Amino acid sequence: MTRYEFLKSLGFSGGALMALLTSCVREDDKYVNALTVAPDGSTTGTNTTGTTGTTTTGTTTGTTTGTTTGTTTGTTTTTSNVSGVITTEELNKITSTKLKIDLTSTTYAKLKTVGGYMVVSNIVVALSKANTYIAATVTCSHEPKKQVIYYNNEWYCTAHGARFSLTGAGLNSNGRAGLTVYKVATDGKTLVVY
Repeated sequence: MTRYEFLKSLGFSGGALMALLTSCVREDDKYVNALTVAPDGSTTGTNTTGTTGTTTTGTTTGTTTGTTTGTTTGTTTTTSNVSGVITTEELNKITSTKLKIDLTSTTYAKLKTVGGYMVVSNIVVALSKANTYIAATVTCSHEPKKQVIYYNNEWYCTAHGARFSLTGAGLNSNGRAGLTVYKVATDGKTLVVY
């Protein structure tokens, strides 16, 4: 369903429809990695080439409890190529962790792909184009919708098109309130968000 069809199905027409269609649309929005959850728990979405792909939604347990969703686009990398890797000793000294991810687990394979991201325990974690791990809240500051994703080297809310820089600064009117971003550290095997 296109955005136009969706808005029409909600009853918008005329000037109101046009205002909504043009209010938060940008050229890159044609290729947003939007996900749709099917009754069987799988998700479908479009990747940056406009073709449909499938991603599985699941629940993780242990230290990273939460719903996991994401997409993989781009090229696969290895953690030895990731920038900002620290020693395991330094990683273990980090206190007040919000999330700990075992990068060796196949559950988090999407985080080994440049441009890939996952939502774990209401935190979006991604491997940026700069080959560094980044993390932000999944809850948008525009409206409290849990639809923030990593897209086109920025944080993007699929609900209303709010855009944020990787540091959380708003990039359009819907993103003007900014976004909470977190510090991230890794030793190549474990990723800590704090």
